[in-house]
Amino acid sequence: MAAPNRFVERLENGPPIVGDGGMGALVTSVVPRLRTPEEANLRAPDAVVSLHVGFIRAGAELIETNTFGANRRKLAGHYLEDEFEQIISAGVRLAREAREVTGSNVFIGGSIGPLGDVDDYHPEERSGLFSEQASILEGRGADLFMLETFFDLEELVVAVEAVRAVSSLPIVALLTFENEAETLAGVTARAAADKLRELGVSALGANHGAGLQAALRAIEQMGGDGIPLAALPNIGLASMAGGRVIYPHASPEYFAEFAAHARRLGAKIIGGCCGTTPAEIAAIRRSIDEAREPRAPLVFRERETAIPVQEAPPETALARMLRKGEWVVSVQLDPPLGGSNAGMLEVAQALKDTGAAQFVDINDNPRARARMSGIMSAVAIERTVGLETIPHQTPRDTTISGLESLLLGAHAEGVRNVLAVTGDPPEEGDYPGAGGVYHVEAIGLVQIIERLNRGEDFHGRAIDAPTHFFTGVAVNPTADDLELELQRFEQKLEAGAKFAMTQILFDLSYLEAFFERFGEPSPIPLLVGIWPLRSHQLAQRLHNEVPGIVVPDHVQQALLDAGPNAPDVGTKLAHELVARSRELAAGIYVVAPFRQPLGVLDFLR
Repeated sequence: MAAPNRFVERLENGPPIVGDGGMGALVTSVVPRLRTPEEANLRAPDAVVSLHVGFIRAGAELIETNTFGANRRKLAGHYLEDEFEQIISAGVRLAREAREVTGSNVFIGGSIGPLGDVDDYHPEERSGLFSEQASILEGRGADLFMLETFFDLEELVVAVEAVRAVSSLPIVALLTFENEAETLAGVTARAAADKLRELGVSALGANHGAGLQAALRAIEQMGGDGIPLAALPNIGLASMAGGRVIYPHASPEYFAEFAAHARRLGAKIIGGCCGTTPAEIAAIRRSIDEAREPRAPLVFRERETAIPVQEAPPETALARMLRKGEWVVSVQLDPPLGGSNAGMLEVAQALKDTGAAQFVDINDNPRARARMSGIMSAVAIERTVGLETIPHQTPRDTTISGLESLLLGAHAEGVRNVLAVTGDPPEEGDYPGAGGVYHVEAIGLVQIIERLNRGEDFHGRAIDAPTHFFTGVAVNPTADDLELELQRFEQKLEAGAKFAMTQILFDLSYLEAFFERFGEPSPIPLLVGIWPLRSHQLAQRLHNEVPGIVVPDHVQQALLDAGPNAPDVGTKLAHELVARSRELAAGIYVVAPFRQPLGVLDFLR
């Protein structure tokens, strides 16, 4: 009598197995210029092992080989057909190496994806491609097969039968579903489950797709007769920004809730797909463990040694003032256009000496024009003048690793406040035709900062020492698409924002209307942007040429009617806004006059 398969026995008798996350998406984000993610098995094996290790240390018990698209025909499309066997073999070897490095007896799933454009293949050719891939995966040491991200039920059936013809290893069969628990071809999750059960798979379920809720709806329909279910969804629907694929930024806590729901619906394999990182897998791990032992929270041994328990870090002056309800005044400066910061330091020193403002916030390449780094400017001000700063940081110009590098360096130099902003469009800048980097945008940047605060990098790997940033975000009550702005504000709050700074406002009725639609006052402290206008021409330029800024008609008309007295009228209107802001916000930031930044002292007096 054959010994029971360890994986099948765990499915039938053990707690849910925690899977890994979006391996392919992460590989392409860390290894540049890959023709296909599977090429990294040969070109960047250390990166592949590192990603596997990150998922294992986050709590994954099942990792998938980086072989999703490694069939002969797909690789031929990238001129990699000669490396077909080596790529698959390396994929298993690297997963096994990660298992050995961590000392964790994780399951290794041989990942097999669809062929795509199935009409271009003869049925026998399709079967042969799947069988060939499966034979190599088993021969190199895979424990089971993960047949995943299939959009077409018929193709998945062909794949299951082809794999079963050459191997007796367990098969997990996964389809991709839309929001209504149907495939793109209109096959319901229930009908798909009925068909897959006939094939004797070890588990079936949903992966990839439209996100967490879609996966839950699908497995709810697929369950009912005791067959183990699997749920490994995308983090959500992807979009494009700056030519890059951008995923939504569901919080790890959202994944913990998803895991609890999936477990109640009968899921015995719970993990993620595109967009999910070790942070989300760790949240799933915590959810599963808490369900088993509510009084014994999960502790990662590596985190114990890498990040010792420390006393709570001291508050920034900004955080303390906002917590106590003290009125906050900051002055917004543009960093220098050249290689000298003497003028900027002079303004900062004057603000400190006069006590006119407690902080300066510093733009990051405003209008997408190349200036001195806002972070470097903040370091110079804090080190030389001793005035606390709020540097803006945009992900427009920098990769994820570059952002982490800047933030870690700034933290080491004493900078603690950061305003995460998406940044002005690259098309406005000095280099026509240039595009932004945008591996993430503002919401993702907040998440990066919060992960650094937790002592881990973007991929969930422990860093030597956690950061203690006080993170702010921008909010624009005058946005063209107010519903989108409201949604983004909510997402920024979920990501961990601690304070907000509005777009420059010239009429606070926009702010009142924004939070009326939001349904409550701002749950985090708010600084209102004030710009004392000095001319009708400036008002026109801001209103018509600067994205996101609205100068109402009544303000423009008042400045026009004032003629040569426009500076006085602009100052009066700005002072009225400051007075009104005391009823609606926690403070203000004032834009210093262009080319005459010390002129802000006259306004603040």
